[in-house]
Amino acid sequence: MPYYRSVGEIPRKRHTQFRRPDGGLYAEELMGQEGFSADSSLLYHRYAPTAIASAELYEPPAFRQAPNLPLKPRHLRTHKLDTGPVDAVLGRHPLLANGDVRIGYVVADRPSPLYRDAVGDECLYVEDGTATIETTFGSLDVGTGDYVIIPTSVVHRIVPDGPVRLLTIEATGHIGPPKRYLSVRGQFLEHSPYCERDVRGPSAPLQVEGENVEVYVKHRAGWTRHVYAHHPFDVVGWDGCLYPWAFSIHDFEPITGRLHQPPPVHQTFEGPNFVVCSFVPRKVDYHPLAIPVPYNHHNVDSDEMMFYTGGNYEARRGSGIEQGSISLHPSGFTHGPQPGAVERAIGAEAFDELAVMVDTFRPLDLCDAALAVEDTAYAWTWNR
Repeated sequence: MPYYRSVGEIPRKRHTQFRRPDGGLYAEELMGQEGFSADSSLLYHRYAPTAIASAELYEPPAFRQAPNLPLKPRHLRTHKLDTGPVDAVLGRHPLLANGDVRIGYVVADRPSPLYRDAVGDECLYVEDGTATIETTFGSLDVGTGDYVIIPTSVVHRIVPDGPVRLLTIEATGHIGPPKRYLSVRGQFLEHSPYCERDVRGPSAPLQVEGENVEVYVKHRAGWTRHVYAHHPFDVVGWDGCLYPWAFSIHDFEPITGRLHQPPPVHQTFEGPNFVVCSFVPRKVDYHPLAIPVPYNHHNVDSDEMMFYTGGNYEARRGSGIEQGSISLHPSGFTHGPQPGAVERAIGAEAFDELAVMVDTFRPLDLCDAALAVEDTAYAWTWNR
């Protein structure tokens, strides 16, 4: 993240002696990105964070993915994936994937195991429900409309308060605010649609006792289940610019204009070869001849995935899109408003819609779960 935080107890100078009440040394851990050349934090553990008692191969639930063939727009009904009881890590349904990102969905009703994604950052979007994200940095309480960014290799678990619906975005690198929103020193600039005041990070250490604790690790070669000699939630304090954080979509301030604004004004995060955008309730175009819904467009370099999470998405009315729907509009295909949407929108002053968009710059494959909940009639809904 672009600003510094200090939580719990830390020594005045980094890399100096910091002793426990019994006189022993706390174990200092540097967690940093891009070697020693990017954001990092220093954590102080009661026990050695390197002490593992065992390691064994873990085989996660298998899934297949296939190219979008024949090439066509798709509509996935995620609410047909309601199954349980499952947790928010091992119970995820992969839906769309490529070499840069995997997008999934889960309805979780029980605590996940301790988990570390060593491949990349994860972005969770809470469609509905509340949960606590417990991490080595402390806890985050999250609810409907929250994005949660969990940096690479942060040990965490997701504890729902009841059933919680999550859209999951797993990157192969780092996810953060678009660079154009930040100063050279990492401060949000005045034109950014959100800022530091909207970001929530852990506010206190989370200390849990335990021995021989299992942690599931997803890494570049597969999955491993480690058993740690002591619980990894043993940090007494930390400081730095790298930590899990939450941001509500309802705090995203839309950018509007006299004429229709293109999707980049809705951009919220960027990742490796993909972006995440937030479409929120807003006033729409105020030129006297404006057409508020999007024009037909063909993004020749990207696939567009849209997750509809509230309100009424005017451009898709009449297509079967509903709460929890995902549309996929691939490169190689021109897409735009449904028949009749343009005329209906003329004169509108505001749109009440909520959606999360992921645009990727490599084609998205379809996973088994996506094909199982596809509305196969969607591709032909413009032919009316």
